[in-house]
Amino acid sequence: MSTEVEVSTKEALQVAANEARGLAMDSIAAAHSGHMGLPLGCGEIGAVLYGSQMSYNPKDTEWVNRDRFILSAGHGSMFLYSWLNLAGYDLPIDELKNFRQHHSQTPGHPEFPNSEHSTPGIECTTGPLGAGGE
Repeated sequence: MSTEVEVSTKEALQVAANEARGLAMDSIAAAHSGHMGLPLGCGEIGAVLYGSQMSYNPKDTEWVNRDRFILSAGHGSMFLYSWLNLAGYDLPIDELKNFRQHHSQTPGHPEFPNSEHSTPGIECTTGPLGAGGE
């Protein structure tokens, strides 16, 4: 691989990381709720995972050979929502703007598919925000 291609890939991944950060900041600010630490601090991790390492198909979310990204830090869910949007999943920008709003596809904690308002690309969940455990 040539150095020129490597630089272009690195630059593209950095642009993607910054875009994901921006999506997260805008969504959290609009909701007046949420945590920015994970989305801001891990932008490059998401860029590498979704941009070059993981195998997935946003048009076929049940593809058997897909890699699965599991996020148990529900408070950092905007990290995952931002990357699902950028990766081409059916999670439009309007849903990001509805972060933590009732009946949104972007609840405070990701919810597993087949829940009332499931989010494409979510593989598992620790449960909806406020569900708690005994």
